Amino acid sequence: MSEDFYHDDPVEEVSRTKVRSKFLTTIFFVVGSIFFLQSTFAGNISLNSGSGADFGQGFSQTVACSGATPLTLTPESIFINGSPGAFYLKSITVSNVPSSCDGVEFIIEAFGDSSSTPLALFNSTSTSAIVSNNNGTFQAGGGSNGLSVSSGSGTFIVTFSTPAAVSAAVSKIAIQSRPISTNEISMTWVSQSSAADNQWISATYGNGIFVAVATTGSGNRVMTSPDGITWTSRASAANNSWYSVTYGNGIFVAVSINGVGNRVMTSTDGITWTARQPAADNQWTSVTYGNGIFVAVSIDGSGNRVMTSTDGITWTSRTSAANNQWYGVTYGNGIFVAVATTGSGNRVMTSTDGITWTSRASAADVSWWSVAYGNGVFVAVAPFGAGNRVMTSPDGIIWTTRTQSASNYWYRVAYGNGIFVAVASSGTGNRVMTSPDGITWTSRAASADINWQGITYGNGKFVAVASTGSGNRVMTATY
Repeated sequence: MSEDFYHDDPVEEVSRTKVRSKFLTTIFFVVGSIFFLQSTFAGNISLNSGSGADFGQGFSQTVACSGATPLTLTPESIFINGSPGAFYLKSITVSNVPSSCDGVEFIIEAFGDSSSTPLALFNSTSTSAIVSNNNGTFQAGGGSNGLSVSSGSGTFIVTFSTPAAVSAAVSKIAIQSRPISTNEISMTWVSQSSAADNQWISATYGNGIFVAVATTGSGNRVMTSPDGITWTSRASAANNSWYSVTYGNGIFVAVSINGVGNRVMTSTDGITWTARQPAADNQWTSVTYGNGIFVAVSIDGSGNRVMTSTDGITWTSRTSAANNQWYGVTYGNGIFVAVATTGSGNRVMTSTDGITWTSRASAADVSWWSVAYGNGVFVAVAPFGAGNRVMTSPDGIIWTTRTQSASNYWYRVAYGNGIFVAVASSGTGNRVMTSPDGITWTSRAASADINWQGITYGNGKFVAVASTGSGNRVMTATY
């Protein structure tokens, strides 16, 4: 097994031909004067008649947050060949957005000539394009999988990856504004310098300090920080490929995927580390703490892919529910849950004590890499899968597929302060996604498009670490 995992997403290029020919029917633009979005097209938003419009021509409108300052909406269409081919509403540019609209989200919908039922804009059935404005940075809002947002100064472009609104069917476009809910406010991620440009894979928080571990480096495969910003190199107990670190019962515990008789190390302060004998020299990929016990899982071994310890020092082999490649384990609601990248209908296993494990069916047989618990729900993420790289469960037993915000390689998920945050090693401007419930996910921009591998939460801050990058292998977001 290699020390790290790198992937490049295939890029599918779609032509964005700008069409400025006369729209097939008359298109009008109306704006909601109310601040809170209603469940139906609000009655006090009039559908007035107006003159015809050309694609590429801007129209000035106002919303509640803009006051007397008009926003400019400019629609663009694209011709999609078929039997027969047709023009579709491909993108909408909104410009001249004032600072008074910071902290709101815009809801854009399209309507026919007389109906108050919005048309599908993208993904066949999605009728609302939601864009969040976080202090002048525009991003796709919750439930807007299938669209991308290009952000500029006082302007943004919404582009539909799979347009659904045929030009001839669109007569009106409406834009409204409402406050962003607390859990949907975008995070601002800030690059921080790691103590060394090692391949940082995992991070945790405990006893007032952040600790990260790496798979590479010479005598410096641990780093610590009191605030997630300033980091100091620490000597690991051995130059092993340290793959996971956790904190519990007053001690930090890290596990590795290589080494001879020393694939565990412990520390009371994150600074001085001591090698410990694992239950077996397996490739230990994840460790967690719960209910008075440390539990680690591995991707190899025969009938011994779990080990437990009450103190992090003395470890005992346990039988996993199946000899799958177990990559993630967590504890929540009185139960341990582990997820795997291999197996047929059994890529989840659960245990109430860390000793006896039971196979569970995952929502899909994809490469489940990480699992976290928060707000009464377990959330697992995967680097591969077609629209099913997230799954959730209220009990760790019954799992449901969820749609990720982007088809990136999602390698780690964490929970903190009412929100789940996942990080990826691929994607352009969207290597972070967040969700208040594990169901609806929103893409966020990482501080840099590098290979983010680990994330944790502590002291009011998310801290993520990466295996690539130059002087920027840490990013933080206060939340």
